[in-house]
Amino acid sequence: MSVTHRLTAPAPGWTAATDVVVVGSGVAGLTVALNVRKAGLRAMVVTKAVLDEGSTRWAQGGIAAALGEGDTPEQHLDDTLVAGAGLCDEEAVRTLVTEGPDAVRRLIATGALFDRGEDGEILLTREGGHHRRRIAHAGGDATGAEISRALVAAVRTDPGIELIEHALVLDLLTDTEGHAAGLTLHVMGEGQRDGVGAVRARAVVLATGGMGQVFSATTNPAVSTGDGVALALRAGAAVTDLEFVQFHPTPLWVGPDAEGQLPLISEAVRGEGAHLVDADGVRFMVGQHELAELAPRDIVAKAITRRMQEQGADHMFLDGRHFGAEMWEHRFPTILATCRAHGIDPVTAPIPIAPAAHYASGGVRTDPRGRTSVPGLYACGEVACTGVHGANRLASNSLLEGLVFAERIAADLAGRHAAGELPERTVDVAAARAARPVPLPPSEARADIQRLMSRGAGVLRSATSMADAAAGLALIAEQAHSHVAEEKPADPRVETWEAANLLLVATALVAAAAQREETRGCHWREDFPERDDAHWRRHLITTLAASGDPVSTPEEQ
Repeated sequence: MSVTHRLTAPAPGWTAATDVVVVGSGVAGLTVALNVRKAGLRAMVVTKAVLDEGSTRWAQGGIAAALGEGDTPEQHLDDTLVAGAGLCDEEAVRTLVTEGPDAVRRLIATGALFDRGEDGEILLTREGGHHRRRIAHAGGDATGAEISRALVAAVRTDPGIELIEHALVLDLLTDTEGHAAGLTLHVMGEGQRDGVGAVRARAVVLATGGMGQVFSATTNPAVSTGDGVALALRAGAAVTDLEFVQFHPTPLWVGPDAEGQLPLISEAVRGEGAHLVDADGVRFMVGQHELAELAPRDIVAKAITRRMQEQGADHMFLDGRHFGAEMWEHRFPTILATCRAHGIDPVTAPIPIAPAAHYASGGVRTDPRGRTSVPGLYACGEVACTGVHGANRLASNSLLEGLVFAERIAADLAGRHAAGELPERTVDVAAARAARPVPLPPSEARADIQRLMSRGAGVLRSATSMADAAAGLALIAEQAHSHVAEEKPADPRVETWEAANLLLVATALVAAAAQREETRGCHWREDFPERDDAHWRRHLITTLAASGDPVSTPEEQ
């Protein structure tokens, strides 16, 4: 299989080589790099900003694992399956919950420091959808930052791991057999590795994180533009369940016109007993679910959105005043500081909140070893769809998934290397040149894409809203093609490459969401309000047609 589509970009001006190139520097990417090194393989980590700028550092709540007394992997499995609304791969979930506790212990051995009680045991809290306290946290509400710190420190001290920061990945390179042989990238820097280059490798691992920037309001950092999913689609890989985008119920509401990355108010705040209330102080989650404020995220986000519609309000409130100052300062210092920076003191006033795009439960389709449908191309973390999350991710399973499946990818690569199945690859230059260049939208299209997606494919969706979004996205693509025909193409640069990735991912997401005519998990159709197991208890698999258009096909039941 040859790569048939690529971003419009200059030819590579420099080349580097390694054994395994990992794209992304969150918990998933760095765990792969550290573990392939143990097998004697060289690794190169390519990251879009600096090493600790990805989504991992923003994870406040923690990492879920059956570490506490009385808790078991089976109970963790049950909670995950319930949250996933019938679309989890049970074997993938079983892998997650059984391998998870030891994976967390290995993370601790790497240097991650979790909060502990006076008895020395790891402190555990609850979050939405969990029936037990099984969320390990660090620094109160700075778990991701601590995990990132520990992994970055380990990577920086390993001379066998090469780092390329400020680099946007462009497209996959393959050999004549269609096996991944490296990638092209653009380095935003100075010196020998400046501009577009190529990295040759025996295997490629995507750990690029999410695609929250496809929406106007998101908890994701600015770098989360769906680059990994877009690259995979152009490379001919299958992606799955893109319609299942989780909207976090409680990002901080900072105004009606807020765009970009919004501050997150962790689910752990509700886990410790904070209440969701409307402007009159009414707890509207009571009676809607047995877990009230700790119901799975899709249920809470829908309830907040419905209450906002009923009252004509643009936000609700999270009330933790009963915590007192000491608890806020010690358990949630990061959130306390963030709120105060925005003029809100949660010690004395409820916090205004409104749902925002948070996590992609779907992504590049993988098997239990992290292999995609393209030989030699792997994926893990948020960019991947392992089958763990189904239609709605259970809180704090994301860091664990990145950790567990990164270790599985490294083990697979180590096994292939030991068996002589990971030879050096020669790039099929002819195929790379023959790939059709994708016209680039102008950089300002990014904001247009985000507005279209928030209006048409946000928390609430309908056939009409998504048709409007699809038409707007098609117009942006048509304009990019016409500018090429008129010899007025957008300049190839980071902003236009990101816009092209967002356009492709948004188009694929809307196509899948329009096809799924039911409400399930975090996919909420106003025109199909009921779950339909008879027709839709199955996945949608999306690939790129020869024309460059995404095509979604329901998986056989």
